[in-house]
Amino acid sequence: MRRPLDLRHVISPSLRDLIELANTHDFDRVTEQVRNLRGYTHPVNLHGWSITTDPASKEVVRSYRSEDEPSGRLLTTCGNRRASRCPACSRVYAADTYHLIKAGLSGGKNVAETVRDHPRAFVTLTAPSFGPVHNRTNTDAGQPRPCACGTTHTEEAPELGTPLDPTTYDYAGAVLWNAHAGQLWARFTTYLRRALAEHLGMTQKALHAALRVSFAKVAEYQKRGLVHFHAVIRFDGPDGHTTPPPPWATFDALTAAVRMARERARLTVESDAIGERVIAWGERFKVDPISALGDGELTDARVAEYTDAKVAGYVAKYATKSAEGSGTVDRTLMCRPCQGRGHVRGPDGFHDRCPDCDGTGQAEPIKALPVQQHVRQMIRTAWALGHLPEFAGLKLWKWAHMLGFRGHFSSKSRAYSTTLGALRDVRRAWRLAQAEAARARADLPTTDETTLVTTSSWTYLSSGYRPGEELLAAQVRHDIAHTQRLKQEGLVPA
Repeated sequence: MRRPLDLRHVISPSLRDLIELANTHDFDRVTEQVRNLRGYTHPVNLHGWSITTDPASKEVVRSYRSEDEPSGRLLTTCGNRRASRCPACSRVYAADTYHLIKAGLSGGKNVAETVRDHPRAFVTLTAPSFGPVHNRTNTDAGQPRPCACGTTHTEEAPELGTPLDPTTYDYAGAVLWNAHAGQLWARFTTYLRRALAEHLGMTQKALHAALRVSFAKVAEYQKRGLVHFHAVIRFDGPDGHTTPPPPWATFDALTAAVRMARERARLTVESDAIGERVIAWGERFKVDPISALGDGELTDARVAEYTDAKVAGYVAKYATKSAEGSGTVDRTLMCRPCQGRGHVRGPDGFHDRCPDCDGTGQAEPIKALPVQQHVRQMIRTAWALGHLPEFAGLKLWKWAHMLGFRGHFSSKSRAYSTTLGALRDVRRAWRLAQAEAARARADLPTTDETTLVTTSSWTYLSSGYRPGEELLAAQVRHDIAHTQRLKQEGLVPA
């Protein structure tokens, strides 16, 4: 019988835990469970059971209990789309977003391939100016142009996007614009259809009977801390992507409608503390045609144009990013016990100072955040505006770390293409088919998945790994990254 290792000389807690796992658990199963996660950084720990039965024969086909695991829990993926939180989950989300966007441009995933011939545009809408900032622009000859401060900034200069004069910068307007950006986009899509009908000289009812406007959009943070939107907009026939749009629905008509809708879409915000503010789009916007890259000669000009794959990759890249690109933090700053109020109801019925945040309502002090002054001031402004009753519905305490933005980073119209849920279902069906094929190769009885019924009960325990499991996960991530490098260098088959 093997004697347990003496761990007294082991200093690293992670290594000590790993040795303990090897001594007291089924180490092969622990390793298998971690490897099945493919390096996910923050797995969800669940406790429960699942039973799959054949309703005809009442036979139990599969059963699983987390209690049978060496650690007594099931590790599963977190599903977080943000690359700063979980690179592995974000890669899956980005891949799904890519296929969702590309299906709406090239067809596939139950979308007709004839959508390639529909008028399509890649639209960029930006936020207005709330004060001059340090920037980097080029002349017509492509040479860097000096900033208004007199300096020619480099591309990685930390002052890019920060105000030239912070004392005159409209921080309240910037935060409120972020907070209402999602509503502004919704109003833009409404005005887009109205503007298109007006441009074409027809009623909205007649337009709806002959044409459908489909879109997908993603939000991106600029360095100045404001979001702007990239959108794919497509014209379809009255029955969606299966029918072509009428001949008069052209790219030029789409461009004119975008211009009119951008000017008309606006919101008015009133407050006794800061007065009346108009939430509107900025003056800078772009409408570029999207062309399908066929089998013709691949010239430099064709590579530079907006193609299906290029646009889908661009949108997918920003679907996994959050506000960290503007220099802020990727976690909420709201104290959870008091929900940002700074007080809790005591046993005597009165409100007592929250002991977890010392009455500030903040999970961590804003002044201690590792961010530059411009971002810190936007967070402070969001926190201050969140205390005003008229802005209570914006939940600015909760979204202060996002500089006020609380909308969806990616969204689409119903008829644009497939859904993320449908893509997940396809992936699940493929995995089940692989499992059944493995059972067949092992001469085990196979079943028709369409006739099975699964019942389960799960309880959330926590998130993350044990220290020893984290070492195993780090090794898995290293192996995956190493394999990817070898594939890129052509040393192993892709």
